[in-house]
Amino acid sequence: MLAALAEARAALVTDDVPIGAVVVDDTGAVHATGRNVREAEADPTGHAELVALRSAARDRGDWRLDGLTLVVTLEPCTMCAGAAVLARVDRIVFGAWDPKAGAVGSLWDVVRDRRLNHRPEVVAGVLADEAGGLVQSFFARQR
Repeated sequence: MLAALAEARAALVTDDVPIGAVVVDDTGAVHATGRNVREAEADPTGHAELVALRSAARDRGDWRLDGLTLVVTLEPCTMCAGAAVLARVDRIVFGAWDPKAGAVGSLWDVVRDRRLNHRPEVVAGVLADEAGGLVQSFFARQR
């Protein structure tokens, strides 16, 4: 989560919402990183999770990311939760809950939907105060 938090802070440089993600294996080795780049790249799909998942898939040479964990500072949205399911990650670890757009248990629960063919393990609330504080501070400055 510390690496994801570092990515989140780096997103601030481009005025992107400070959300960071990393993809790690079971030893904790980082295979890919990502941060929000929606503003930086004018990309509506430029969420930290997608950036990290795409990078991990390129690194692996396969879209199937079984055996890997997606670590992200904020609960993934529906797009990102769906991408994690489709990528077949073993687990999703996230920091702060997102009651406005979260899709891993708060607003929706895409990753536990029994109609889907893959359901990753979920670990929530890791360094939640620090992760949530970054986002709250960012939006407080925007107002």
